[in-house]
Amino acid sequence: QVHLVESGGGLVQTGGSLRLSCAASGIIFRINAMGWYRQAPGKQRELVAVITSGGGGSTNYADSVKGRFTISRVNAKNTVYLEMNRLKPEDTAVYYCNGEFGGYGTDYWGKGTLVTVSS
Repeated sequence: QVHLVESGGGLVQTGGSLRLSCAASGIIFRINAMGWYRQAPGKQRELVAVITSGGGGSTNYADSVKGRFTISRVNAKNTVYLEMNRLKPEDTAVYYCNGEFGGYGTDYWGKGTLVTVSS
């Protein structure tokens, strides 16, 4: 009973920037973790970045995006962001938002937003 809606995907040139947003709605008392995954055609879905609870929240990134992507969260809005900088063609994928919330026995997924990085 949590719905995730991504936005911000689009077409960008190599070296450009894009900011993705994921808004969670429903009955939410606690955000345990929210993150971003991506899946390119013919490839497996992979973790991009996660922000967890605990203080302001700790973050983890895939090695391929470290130093280029930044994940952040605004708990008051139940929203997580992914700022992507210095984009590369290999970043092209459908990006999915994922969330784990207190009191629920399953994770929730958004429908995805397409990011295309052109050369």
